[in-house]
Amino acid sequence: MTVVVRRATLADVDVVSALFDSYRMFYDQPSNRTLALDFIGERLQRDESVILLVERDGRAVGFTQLFPSFSSVSAGRAWILNDLYIDQSARRVGAARALLQAAVEFARGTGALRLELETDHDNQPAQELYRSLGWQSYEGTLRFRLSLRP
Repeated sequence: MTVVVRRATLADVDVVSALFDSYRMFYDQPSNRTLALDFIGERLQRDESVILLVERDGRAVGFTQLFPSFSSVSAGRAWILNDLYIDQSARRVGAARALLQAAVEFARGTGALRLELETDHDNQPAQELYRSLGWQSYEGTLRFRLSLRP
């Protein structure tokens, strides 16, 4: 079994959007292939995110999406690892680990100061993976959110 990670291009929009739709359903959102296709297509077309695609034996089985950010205090670039999804059929074979390692290499290659991510408190398998790769939780700040939807 060969696991390969590569940067997705606009030519990959169909396969990435299918995985993105599954990712959203994992978080209890209804399937909406049109929304997924539009969202992923816009990110790729506008170069607003970096999507890394993992393939196992030539078949796309997962992705991660990185969004650019900056630290004003540190005066440098950061990347937010916003999405990470592996198809159920390819879990526990190293695909997520390969994606995370590729994300680190990509971020370092851009001179970024750090990568950030958040996960649900009850997602223990993900937390274990992150910690095994050197990610650390930090409690130095509080996160706040203001919904702009009616």
